[in-house]
Amino acid sequence: MLSRSNNVLSRIYKAASWRHLPLNHERKAITTLQRDLIKKQELEKDELRPLYMDFQATTPMDPRVLDAMLPYQVNYYGNPHSRTHAYGWESETAMETARKQQVADLIGADPREIIFTSGATESNNMAIKGVARFYQSKKRHVITTQTEHKCVLYSCRVLESEGFSVTYLPVQKNGLLDLELLEASIRPDTSILSVMTINNEIGVKQPIEEIGRICRSKGVFFHTDAAQAVGKVPINVSDWKVDLMSISGHKLYGPKGVGALYVRRRPRVRLEPLQSGGGQERGLRSGTVPTPLAVGLGAACSIAQREMEYDHQRVSMLADRLVQKIMSAIPDVVMNGDPSQRYPGCVNLSFAYVEGESLLMALKDVALSSGSACTSASLEPSYVLRAIGADEDLAHSSIRYPGVGLTTEEEVDYTAEKCIHHVSRLREMSPLWEMVQEGIDLKSIKWAQH
Repeated sequence: MLSRSNNVLSRIYKAASWRHLPLNHERKAITTLQRDLIKKQELEKDELRPLYMDFQATTPMDPRVLDAMLPYQVNYYGNPHSRTHAYGWESETAMETARKQQVADLIGADPREIIFTSGATESNNMAIKGVARFYQSKKRHVITTQTEHKCVLYSCRVLESEGFSVTYLPVQKNGLLDLELLEASIRPDTSILSVMTINNEIGVKQPIEEIGRICRSKGVFFHTDAAQAVGKVPINVSDWKVDLMSISGHKLYGPKGVGALYVRRRPRVRLEPLQSGGGQERGLRSGTVPTPLAVGLGAACSIAQREMEYDHQRVSMLADRLVQKIMSAIPDVVMNGDPSQRYPGCVNLSFAYVEGESLLMALKDVALSSGSACTSASLEPSYVLRAIGADEDLAHSSIRYPGVGLTTEEEVDYTAEKCIHHVSRLREMSPLWEMVQEGIDLKSIKWAQH
């Protein structure tokens, strides 16, 4: 394959007209071709793709979702905001059906409270920045936690640069919020509190109902990033006393590029739009709603509502199977986060005396990650694990495992066996593991600084 690629490149080099095109243009074109050929070679090397287990990063689209979307990609292509002809009416009906009978019903909301967005990142930005800026004449304090998704934390940083005061609450060692500390942190000028429902790295489920009651009693708007929760656990925004909720399509077997923001009407929540335009989506999110994506999100929500109970039981079974196999075979394994207040489909394990990146590279037959997909390229230890007090070496050695309904028992067993094998192999090469086996307390050693 390599020689054939080189022959192709040599022919292109000879055919290139160096006299007619700028030199930098020629080099850029050939460099791009080389990169594409190398990528093609790498893809052709492996006959089998890795086993996909990175379901917290994204989920494959359910074929039933694709079936619902396809007619609106090909036949029913009208603009849903065109009110003067049948093409627009067809698309509008499909969009409103998704909004009302599927997305809103899944979380117990009024359909007028659902705003279609491009995903949870946009929804989080809209909620936090929008509420803070709308009420900034009277309230300029925002509260969130240290374990939120980066888009929440960075939105708060932006508000700080605009003169807002932001409190980043610490979490306990189990990843849960201290509710007394939360209540004590609320000030008369606090406008909004943002807390993630289920953490995307360690799977901890926060006590959302209790937090909602505290916020409602204090007159503070409550926003939750529920991207990892919607469609996986039962949700009722009225019971939870949530004022704003972010939803992502591709986390529940729907399409990428679509999500929603729930914005409560009574008591009414006001927010300043992030973008200006034609005033679609109650004037909060201007721009043409992509009908196929909205339909896809609605179909995913409808399927999730019907199959949630079965999926949760299966996810719990698979997660227990994975954790039991790994932790019974390998010593010095730590499960991060609260063992009971969690979603079973997100398990984060730290393997002492093993570098997480080395383990991921060794597990090339299984597609996993060490944390959030948004920060997985960074070599820094997970800020979520550091926030729960994990030692830096353990924070570096964490792997995030799923327990997902589409995964089979055989795939779970395969993943566990591969993990056990490679952890044992990497520890055999580790001088730290050798020292521990000899009874040396590593924490008592004063390492030399260079």
